[in-house]
Amino acid sequence: MNNVTRDTTIKGTAVVPGISYAEAVWIHPRPELPQAGAVVAEEGRAEEFERFEKAANTVAERLDERAAAAEGAAKEVLSATAGMVRDRGWRKAVKKNINSGHPADYAVVAATTKFISMFEAAGGVMAERVTDLRDIRDRVIAELRGEQEPGLPSVSGPVVLCADDLSPADTAALDTSLFTALVTELGGPTSHTAIIARQLNVPCIVAVGEKLHQIEPGTKVLVDGSLGTLTLDADPDTATAAVQEYKLFAERVASWRGPARTKDGHRVQLLANVQDGNAARVAASTQAEGIGLFRTEMCFLSAVEEPSVEQQAAVYAKVLEQFPTSKVVVRSLDAGSDKPVAFASMADEMNPALGVRGLRVARANEPLLTRQLDAIAKATQELGRGDDAPTWVMAPMVATAREARWFADLCNERGLIPGAMIEVPAAALMADKIMPHLHFVSIGTNDLTQYTMAADRMSPQLAYLTDPWQPAVLRLIEHTCNQGKKFDTAVGVCGEAAADPLLACVLTGLGVTSLSAASTAIAGVGAQLASLTLEDCQQAARIALDSEGATEARSAVREFIQGL
Repeated sequence: MNNVTRDTTIKGTAVVPGISYAEAVWIHPRPELPQAGAVVAEEGRAEEFERFEKAANTVAERLDERAAAAEGAAKEVLSATAGMVRDRGWRKAVKKNINSGHPADYAVVAATTKFISMFEAAGGVMAERVTDLRDIRDRVIAELRGEQEPGLPSVSGPVVLCADDLSPADTAALDTSLFTALVTELGGPTSHTAIIARQLNVPCIVAVGEKLHQIEPGTKVLVDGSLGTLTLDADPDTATAAVQEYKLFAERVASWRGPARTKDGHRVQLLANVQDGNAARVAASTQAEGIGLFRTEMCFLSAVEEPSVEQQAAVYAKVLEQFPTSKVVVRSLDAGSDKPVAFASMADEMNPALGVRGLRVARANEPLLTRQLDAIAKATQELGRGDDAPTWVMAPMVATAREARWFADLCNERGLIPGAMIEVPAAALMADKIMPHLHFVSIGTNDLTQYTMAADRMSPQLAYLTDPWQPAVLRLIEHTCNQGKKFDTAVGVCGEAAADPLLACVLTGLGVTSLSAASTAIAGVGAQLASLTLEDCQQAARIALDSEGATEARSAVREFIQGL
């Protein structure tokens, strides 16, 4: 590593807000990967496979132990990672390589590389699981060699943890009293690292790029998880003051109880994003007023065959019953692209993110959609949900008024309240034609940003473009909100933007009426809104809209709010 110049600021993608000022440390190095060449004699191959199985089982058991001691998302992620170590397909691939004469460590590398290629080809959420695959590969190799397990360094005081990328096992094991911030070269806002970091509420920046390797261990670093910046050799007094200021805000967050309203009483509904009944149960224990995004496809990613209407209804009921007197927004199957669902799969495409996904899948297979709507209606009726607990259903990837009308008709036939995701720029621009058919819309800022900026949201190199603070994206949101007021159509936001306290204020100023985010982010958003008036939020929105870019917008709004 090379030393960086004084007062250097390095930029990444902000994931979890917060400020930390501490020495940088690096995660323990991964084992050096073996090269092809060595050959195991045929008579020794069975023993070599036994050696692999023993090492793999040991790694899986360690992960199980960590999962047992963890809670929430960390527990789920660790259990899933242990399951990957036990995956029969992966182990079968390792065995095949050993039977071909390769030593166990190289057989593990070759088998894992095959699966990494498959996951990267799938893209999106699947591509982000590549970190998990590399982690189990490295842990098994270290165990085979009798080497130290890669992972967290031993520290005695507060530090900022730097890494190429963090495994779920390492992230979940963090003692946040010591590891006060996380910074990674790679990763994305929806990776396992990001998910667990949000649960732990530890400042986190991802996708910093190769510049991160300029930071020597022991270098004092000021991490701003709201701006996504790392400042090296910052003025100690200024840095310490910034940390203290954020601690005061954190105290306000801890004491905030809701419901959300601005200082002058303007109400903003704060909802939770969930993917299953467990997540809904966690959300119900927070200040969430309901569910703003139920990702139904996440319940069926491992399903080979389409579940029956009855089976689907049982799954949906587990979510709905956690909010018996509150609004729940269910998204119809968002299959395709980065979320491959076997029973809804389409033909391979050159560019799946721009292909047959979301509602477009149902255009070629309408019964798939109608059976899902039947299941949602069945779960709603069996739980006796009425006007006091509305079940709203929204379609992803709506691009035209015709699609909105078609989906709305199907919902109306079943007594469901129809809505649509605004994540295609065309849908935002044509909101005046789409809204007359719908009861509500919800802006998916992740995809809206991706499509507006023509940048893959999973690309670390393009993270500076896929920032929801982009004024171009905010202008589309403003237009959508203006049309919502005109047609009396509720406009919510359910993308990652809703979890950013500063950006939540801007969205409120633009006219957004509800914000749906990870349940752990709700208190921070609510506390920030409580410190401002509606006019403050509107002024912040004007500042952001008039900025040249995302970085400028975020900095200008933060400066404005700090000056109030």
